[in-house]
Amino acid sequence: MMIWPWKKTNGTAAAAADLRERNSAEDALTALIGALPDPVMLLDDHGLVRAANVRAKDLLNMDPVGQHLSSAIRSPAILEAVQNVLEHGGELRVNYEQHVPVPRHFEAFVAAMNVIGPEAAALVLLKDLTREQQTERMRADFVAHASHELRTPLASLLGFIETLQGAAKNDEASRERFLALMQTQAERMKRLIADLLSLSRIEMNAHQRPTGTADLHQIALHVRDTLAGLAKDAGVEIKIDDTDPLLVQGDWDELVQVIQNLVENAIKYAASGKLIEISGKRVGEDCELEVRDHGPGIAEEHLPRLTERFYRTNAQESRSRGGTGLGLAIVKHILNRHRGKLRIQSELGAGSSFVIRVPAVK
Repeated sequence: MMIWPWKKTNGTAAAAADLRERNSAEDALTALIGALPDPVMLLDDHGLVRAANVRAKDLLNMDPVGQHLSSAIRSPAILEAVQNVLEHGGELRVNYEQHVPVPRHFEAFVAAMNVIGPEAAALVLLKDLTREQQTERMRADFVAHASHELRTPLASLLGFIETLQGAAKNDEASRERFLALMQTQAERMKRLIADLLSLSRIEMNAHQRPTGTADLHQIALHVRDTLAGLAKDAGVEIKIDDTDPLLVQGDWDELVQVIQNLVENAIKYAASGKLIEISGKRVGEDCELEVRDHGPGIAEEHLPRLTERFYRTNAQESRSRGGTGLGLAIVKHILNRHRGKLRIQSELGAGSSFVIRVPAVK
């Protein structure tokens, strides 16, 4: 049980009863804080954290009990609000942003408390507004990106329809050719919308770290089997090195999407190398998986921007191969959610290496 800095009693029966009452109030308040769905801390009149629920400890990645609030939250606005409430009472609301490991936005509610004893105290509750802000931003991004990227295929479809209604109305050969082109453009729009929706879902949960367990080696084997037909059509062999299980803390489906995007890109753009090698290893507290091709490579000036949305080293080639320009952006955002990293190395004429690094299961 936590020890609160109550004033010493004189040992009388009244003082003992008062102490029992305070201890009961303390237990009830601690239980209440623990049951709240948001991160909550209770401070004494010196700003020391006297109680914190599990959600607060998870958010701060530490146990703040017994330490000054400034050791856990380095926010001048919150510290000033706490000081104001301790001196004058009442309640205040201030904004709080956490920048690492991923950006998160909170509203801090600070209120005076005096139900546990004569000393001043303050309650700090952090309301997570990350999802709401991401929803608004993603809605705007989706409309902007979708309208820009869908403009070209929609214009093509309208042109083909006008041609089929006019000059090629009775031309069977032209009709078949135009219908095939229209199908290609429609499938491209379908892939683009699917990737945009996938990216939006990933960003929506970027602040919530996955809690499951996945084996990167087994995922690589699964991806190889899934893409076997595509690799065969391209004349590419996918080779996976034998390795011990690479257990990481992560979401199986999302990590499948990461490795599948990397391998599929290698098949599409580096098929001339005829070989894609996948290898994995344990590195300290992380697991690494490398997807290496032996294709034409990527010029150095493109490497820093490859994970940007819709960035392409060759837009025409990317579109002709069915690319949406979102594959590596999806990879980056999934790895961010997993607290992982992507490392890209490439040399013209010598192929490319894409290495993902994800925290291993402890």
